[in-house]
Amino acid sequence: MSSPSPGPPVPEGVSTPATASLPAPETAQRLNDAIRRLRARLRAESSQHETGLTPTQLTVLASVVREGPVTAARLAALDHVSAQAIAQSLTALKAAGLVRTEPDPSDGRKKLTSAAPSAAELIERLLAGRAAFLTRAIDEVVRPEERPDLDRAIALLERLARAGLDGERI
Repeated sequence: MSSPSPGPPVPEGVSTPATASLPAPETAQRLNDAIRRLRARLRAESSQHETGLTPTQLTVLASVVREGPVTAARLAALDHVSAQAIAQSLTALKAAGLVRTEPDPSDGRKKLTSAAPSAAELIERLLAGRAAFLTRAIDEVVRPEERPDLDRAIALLERLARAGLDGERI
């Protein structure tokens, strides 16, 4: 006897009795797929691909812009990546003229990375493009009575992002 087909895909944002009680692995896969599609859409809407930088390089650059003069070790910790990955990204960002390094005045063994003014402008433009898309999408797709649901979903996503950090359970 064959199992029933899962039926058509459930539109994003719609919960049915079948999807509301999916086992954790299926829920995790749906969440992963939705996040992947949203990230791709945000990259496209912000014209991120036109920068010539990889998503990882842009993440590192945004961290440098946000944190100010910062060590590579701090960047690795912030972005949850290896020191080697940070070094590779910083090399590319230096070559593009977006960051510079200087000796740490408090510890000459360390180097501090700072963003060039053009880097801050680039990150601001990309973030503005993403925010504009999300604002339009929310206005077009999320009904006013669903806004509290969206706020709860954002809070849940923030908690998932902190899982295993800051004392959050996994």
